[in-house]
Amino acid sequence: MNRRTLTLSTALLCLGVALPGAAVAQTAKDIVGSWTLVSSETVNSDGSKVATFGANPKGNLIYTNDGRFMYLLSRADLPKFASNNRASGTPDENKAVVQGSISLFGTYSVAGNDLLIKIEHSTFPNWSGTDQKRTITLTGDEMKWTNPAGSAGGVVTLAFKRAPARTTN
Repeated sequence: MNRRTLTLSTALLCLGVALPGAAVAQTAKDIVGSWTLVSSETVNSDGSKVATFGANPKGNLIYTNDGRFMYLLSRADLPKFASNNRASGTPDENKAVVQGSISLFGTYSVAGNDLLIKIEHSTFPNWSGTDQKRTITLTGDEMKWTNPAGSAGGVVTLAFKRAPARTTN
C-alpha cells in the first residue's frame, strides 16, 4: 500500500467509509433477528480440524431488540431414542445427544467486533452464569463468529446466514 492509498484509507475510515476488506464495527442492531447455522469447525490444540456439529449442522440463533439471545446448535444426525421417551434414553443415545448439541440463552451486547454474552443457562452447565466473548464479522446477511474456548475444547468458528423473513398468507 503506498502513502497516498494509506492516507486516503485513513481519511475514509475516519469519515466512516470503509474500503473493501476493511473491518467495520458492528452494533447490536446489526445482529437483531434470526440466523441459521451454515457451517461449524473446531481447530484443536494439535491443529487438527473437525466439523463441530457434523457435515450438515443444524441450528438457529435469535437476537432480540431488547438485548436477549437464544441459540440451539446440533448435529443433523442425532439418534432417535428407541424408547420414544426423552427421560429413558440409553447411555449411547444420551451421549450422542449431549456431545452433538448445545443450547443456551441470556443477554448480549456488541462492542466493535466483539459479541459479549451473559449466559443465564446452558445445556452445558459449566457455561451457566458465565460471561463470554465471541469475535464476529458481518458481511451482508452472513455472520461468522469465533469462540476461542469451545465447550468441547479448541477454537470454534461458526458461520450463519440471516434467516429470511417469514411471510404469512
